Amino acid sequence: MFVGTLLVLSTFFSDFGIAARARARSAALATAHKPPPVLSLVTALPMSVDTLIKFVRQTEPAMPALLFEIRDHIAYLTINRPEVHNAMNPEVVVRMAQAWQRVAADDDVRAAIITGAGNKAFSAGADLARMIPLMTGARQPEDQWDHKIKEDPKIGAVAMLRGWSLYKPVIAAVNGFCIAGGLELMQATDLRVAAESASFALQEVKWAIIPAAGSLVRLVRQMPYCKAMEVLLTGNRIAAAEAWRLGLINYVVPQPDVMAKAEELAHTIAENGPLAVRAIKETVEKCSGLPFEAAFKIENEAQRFIRKTEDAREGPRAFIEKRKPNYKGR
Repeated sequence: MFVGTLLVLSTFFSDFGIAARARARSAALATAHKPPPVLSLVTALPMSVDTLIKFVRQTEPAMPALLFEIRDHIAYLTINRPEVHNAMNPEVVVRMAQAWQRVAADDDVRAAIITGAGNKAFSAGADLARMIPLMTGARQPEDQWDHKIKEDPKIGAVAMLRGWSLYKPVIAAVNGFCIAGGLELMQATDLRVAAESASFALQEVKWAIIPAAGSLVRLVRQMPYCKAMEVLLTGNRIAAAEAWRLGLINYVVPQPDVMAKAEELAHTIAENGPLAVRAIKETVEKCSGLPFEAAFKIENEAQRFIRKTEDAREGPRAFIEKRKPNYKGR
């Protein structure tokens, strides 16, 4: 309704130039038909065109701070706050946790892609003005998202995939700045595609805090120790090319190609046996850091499980028959 109202008002103002004439026109038309209630209200108010447009925009429903959809077995998560470099506020955190839980529970989803809206930032990390004061008690809960954060202390860990396992592949499409909590979130993903303009940093140490959403554990396992410690201790940024050289990301591509490359990887994974894909990720995670003998036992258990599945019979049969396999996740 409000968008329609704005369009009608814009037509009035372009025809007659000023709000006063528009109101006169509206009054004259009232003899022929009664205008919508909102139109009657705004045309009766002595406000400028800019103020009127602002009023209408404020009444329109706000877009979610995190967008979520599923297409062709792929889940898409988009942090949707480009005006603040996709900083994560309570709404983003709650919606992200809910999205990951949906991905885990939905057997139709075989892989996920997470990115940031716009072309400047994947995520600049936590929204310091909203998240930190809420967590320290300096700010009291103001809306449903704040209350959910306070009521469920584990929701942040789920959102950041820290201490909560998702055994489906997650691909990060890094379209720009990947800073602080943004880089911590990226470390929880399995494959990473970055724009040539992307940069990476953990700058918490510059503000006398630590990156404790997974980086102190994960980063030294994902790149050479000395370089990981340099990133952690200096807070300096590294460019996409350097991150690729160090093995922190898989691909560096031109900005417009980031999502296309991420989707290429996701669709390739989605065509594979879904139970085998999940077993691979689960086994790798569970074996990480274990002595060989203990890890081999976990690997053997995964092998025994997969051999009993229908998909494990379908794959070799399709190969012999020279056709595309029809995996059912059973």
